[in-house]
Amino acid sequence: MGNNYNYECPHPVAIPPAKPFIESIKSGIEETLFPDDPFRQFKNQPASRKLILGLQYFVPVLEWAPRYTFEFFKADLIAGITIASLAVPQGISYASLANLPPIIGLYSSFVPPLVYAMLGSSKDLAVGTVAVASLLIASMLGKEVNPNENPKLYLQLALTATFFAGIFQAALGFLRLGFIVDFLSHATIVGFMGGAATVVCLQQLKGILGGDGKVVSWAVVFSSSSFSQDTLARESQASFWISAMAPLTSVVVASVLVYLTRAEQDGIQIIGQLKKGLNPPSVSELAFGSPHLMAAVKTGIITGVIALAEGVAVGRSFSMFKNYHIDGNKGDDCFRDDEYCRLLHLLLSDHRTIFANCVVLSSIIIAAMLGLIDYEAAIGLWKVDKCDFIVCISSYIGVVFGSVEIGLVIAVAISLLRMLMSVARPRTFLLGNIPNSMIYRSIDQYPIADNVPGVLILQIDAPLYFANANYLRERISRWIYEEEEKLKSTGGSSLQYVILDLSAVGSIDTSGISMLEEVKKNIDRRDLRLVLANPRSEVIKKLEKSKFMESIGREWIYLTVGEAVAACNFMLHTSKSNNPVTDTGEFDAHDNV
Repeated sequence: MGNNYNYECPHPVAIPPAKPFIESIKSGIEETLFPDDPFRQFKNQPASRKLILGLQYFVPVLEWAPRYTFEFFKADLIAGITIASLAVPQGISYASLANLPPIIGLYSSFVPPLVYAMLGSSKDLAVGTVAVASLLIASMLGKEVNPNENPKLYLQLALTATFFAGIFQAALGFLRLGFIVDFLSHATIVGFMGGAATVVCLQQLKGILGGDGKVVSWAVVFSSSSFSQDTLARESQASFWISAMAPLTSVVVASVLVYLTRAEQDGIQIIGQLKKGLNPPSVSELAFGSPHLMAAVKTGIITGVIALAEGVAVGRSFSMFKNYHIDGNKGDDCFRDDEYCRLLHLLLSDHRTIFANCVVLSSIIIAAMLGLIDYEAAIGLWKVDKCDFIVCISSYIGVVFGSVEIGLVIAVAISLLRMLMSVARPRTFLLGNIPNSMIYRSIDQYPIADNVPGVLILQIDAPLYFANANYLRERISRWIYEEEEKLKSTGGSSLQYVILDLSAVGSIDTSGISMLEEVKKNIDRRDLRLVLANPRSEVIKKLEKSKFMESIGREWIYLTVGEAVAACNFMLHTSKSNNPVTDTGEFDAHDNV
């Protein structure tokens, strides 16, 4: 307790043993890039076994294929048929949304899943085209080249953008930098996806309402029918088959009606006949020499980040639900569990659709995109964290009224600004003693906590860096000034000690050390004594190397706030004057008393 003068010898603050420079660098890299220690399985293994484990790590199919059973195959067969029935027309639709030839959509519907099955680490994540990526390509590249006026150059830029998206994602995985996508906060993703869904819906209205009277009439018939089916399916969560087959049923029924009634003669837009055979390799189509190359690079990087963030987020949600691990630095396995295949298909029916430029399929896209506008999540953000809500709404408004890149930049900028503000303007708390205990907590959080007479206890809630050193120096000085003024106005005991609780300070740089030196000088000029409590490992090492420990005195550094207060109380009780320093000017608080 703060008023207990039965002072006992405190526990000394230990300085961790020094590590060689190379070992420190190695440890820092491992903590930053390999927090999950992915290579632990290689320890104490013979070379042949390490080779096998290495191949299985980089090519996961080699790990699960030997354990693949007929039961898995049956579940995968059902899943594959259902996914194919959705993914093929979906690929065509999103190719149209991106202003690309339909044949490109066909390739995107089966090539990525084949690659992902070999290299992915998620059992439940479906890989394919999504509306947001298609919208990004159409929006960003459409500003550079008109796809209707110069379709060949536009296609080349789109291929170049996807090439750089793949290169960027591969580089992130190889360099173990997948954590970069963590900078896209949940609030950013919610706002961005909602804004993108709104833009897609507005674009698809052209497919429903555009054209002359006959077109509009046909559009009303087809769109209302398919929209009703899709909405009914979305509400029928109890039935997997209804939810999974409704979009496909809408497409088949509408296609038959269009064929029988020759609705294309009245202006209804259809996909038409697709080119047969395999496309030649598109390597020669990459526009490395184009003046629009930087636009393609920017589009590829932004698309890659968004796709990676969405894929990792969905994959992690499945992995947590089923209790398995995925690696955010790799692409994410086959469907192996019938129950989870069903769950996946329910999600797909909620969030993925078919065509983009046909009337019926425009309505299906609108119905699906409405599911991406997660207003419940936005309401939850408002209730929990107003700043996150601002990030979400800023992202949404930026996408809807500006462009997808503007919305993304605004949201990321606000998130980074918030993060920088938390570092540059960290919180400091006034601590008090919880009655009948040796516990010291923030007085704002615990109003019952008592001030310790003659002692000011402050807690710094952030690392001490160059970005916040000046602010903390001024803030600590203000705390001291306000405490002295309050004691003068109330006639309380004069301030004698200032205790800094460093338990939340995980690291410190040279600017932070200079700040502590200046704070000590300021405190010395006021005839007060600076006391430190619970400095962390990295902090105490640097304070010792910088000679600050010698300046403040090892006897004024304590393991806990309680021990620091006990030492200050003992000195206040036994001293013949209010000066915390005795006549000799020395006091070893770590000696037995």
